[in-house]
Amino acid sequence: MVITMVEVLYKCAKCGKEFKMDLAVVREIRCPYCGAKIIYKPRPKVGRRVKAI
Repeated sequence: MVITMVEVLYKCAKCGKEFKMDLAVVREIRCPYCGAKIIYKPRPKVGRRVKAI
């Protein structure tokens, strides 16, 4: 079994800084800059087209 390390871009909800983190390795999920526990993955800026019914 091969385990690969994948760093994903996250954004802190408190300070707003973006950082990369591999959640498979980290024990505690916190912002490395301010220590906040609330982080999220930023959505892409591309809009989606949805076909109307």
